[in-house]
Amino acid sequence: MTKVVLISGSLRAASVNSAALRAVRRIIEQTRPSASAVSLPIGRLPFYNGDVESAGTTPAVAVARALVADADALVISTPCYNGAVPGVLKNALDWLSRPDGASSLTGRVAAVLSASPGGRGGIDAQPALLDLLDSCGAITVEHPPVAIRGAHQRLDEAGEMTDTEAVAALRELVDATFEAVAIMAEQRRSVLGTPEPPRTPRTPQPPRESPRAVPPPAAGPWSRASVTLSRS
Repeated sequence: MTKVVLISGSLRAASVNSAALRAVRRIIEQTRPSASAVSLPIGRLPFYNGDVESAGTTPAVAVARALVADADALVISTPCYNGAVPGVLKNALDWLSRPDGASSLTGRVAAVLSASPGGRGGIDAQPALLDLLDSCGAITVEHPPVAIRGAHQRLDEAGEMTDTEAVAALRELVDATFEAVAIMAEQRRSVLGTPEPPRTPRTPQPPRESPRAVPPPAAGPWSRASVTLSRS
């Protein structure tokens, strides 16, 4: 069973990023019944403090690390606060990257998206988040980034993201995430000398642009630019 952990970078109860991840969960449940998706509430984590870590991991941190360590992939949706990733999300990744040499993020497949009521869909926070995940040893998914703009208008009366175009973009990201998980599994089997089953080749993606080269929003509810597999 493929296990996916969903992380929202926003703490608001009515967060559009959390709504986007609930849509991701529904897509996984509908298209991959053998997979599971669970949310990691990062607001429960304390501020990272080396003294606290040295004194013994708090229960919330221990649960978060175990959840991620047992996952095949992460899907992270971030708002953009003043052009950057929210501090609460950075704090969570700092905790998950510890202890040194035993990070639960190392080798973990990670997909990134953003959502915002604004016209850029939070895309300005994505390059730094990709760099942060890379520094933590995660493997980011090869896919044009999904940045859902005007996200509050993409919700139904129950606060769920049911907009056709947005859901289609999220479905593509889910597909790319599961493909990345399959690629990593094949690579591990290859290292162990286990024969690999045949796969349908995927159309190559262009190389990822510089993290500083953030493209302007495209038409539609999301913006797109390329990334590579190696890397509110």
